[in-house]
Amino acid sequence: MIVSTHNGRYQLFRQHDHSILSGQFVPYWSDNLFLGVNWFKDVQLAVREHDRAWIPLDKKPIWNEEKNVPHSFMDFPMEPKLEAYKQGVDEVEQLSPYAGYLNSLHFLSFFKQNSTDSNISRFISREIDRQKRLEQELDLEKSKEKIDFQFNLLQFCDDLSLYICLNKPNISKENEIFMFKEGFRQRFEGLNQRMNASWVDHEVIVLKPFPFKAPFKVFVPFKEITDDDIEEKGLEQAYHDATVQVRQVLIAY
Repeated sequence: MIVSTHNGRYQLFRQHDHSILSGQFVPYWSDNLFLGVNWFKDVQLAVREHDRAWIPLDKKPIWNEEKNVPHSFMDFPMEPKLEAYKQGVDEVEQLSPYAGYLNSLHFLSFFKQNSTDSNISRFISREIDRQKRLEQELDLEKSKEKIDFQFNLLQFCDDLSLYICLNKPNISKENEIFMFKEGFRQRFEGLNQRMNASWVDHEVIVLKPFPFKAPFKVFVPFKEITDDDIEEKGLEQAYHDATVQVRQVLIAY
């Protein structure tokens, strides 16, 4: 679950809805910036489905007793999260082996290779084995440049979607979520500088430099609950009873 907190109100975005939002960006990416067009459909699938691991976990949001807020993807208990990650990559690989490969790279990037946590170490080992197997099956040895670009694109789309979900619409740059204040971490050949996003209206985000073909609209559903709702009904029931809302955004230059 993606949890955005605003003065005792919680906006909750299901992870799979966030990844579907991520996938909405891919068709608009500039043709002259895309490497490996023969894998385009697989890349779009990888981006759109990268968080399908969270589908079962997000059916029942859980409370973080330590922080006194709903658990988000950032602090969700590690063991069930890792098992869900593996299952999610398994499911994507069944749809497209190359999309599964990109998703495996994405999840493996979350962890240090020398982790002393046995659950993390086991997850890392399984994903390294998966990647080696898929590299052989798909003959990826000579495709490093294209893979690096497509992996970078997946992570950029993920971050841009998080930017939309985690920030309050029309928020000032100085009050944004810390991870985006200095722009996005990804670099792309053909763009002269680091990309930076800014809310300029409740439904408009300006992105500079602009990597897409033209401005376009996207949307993502979410639910909003309050502390009072949670106290009265409990987190899970409050979430299920809440009305689905939709955040619509124009990505412009």
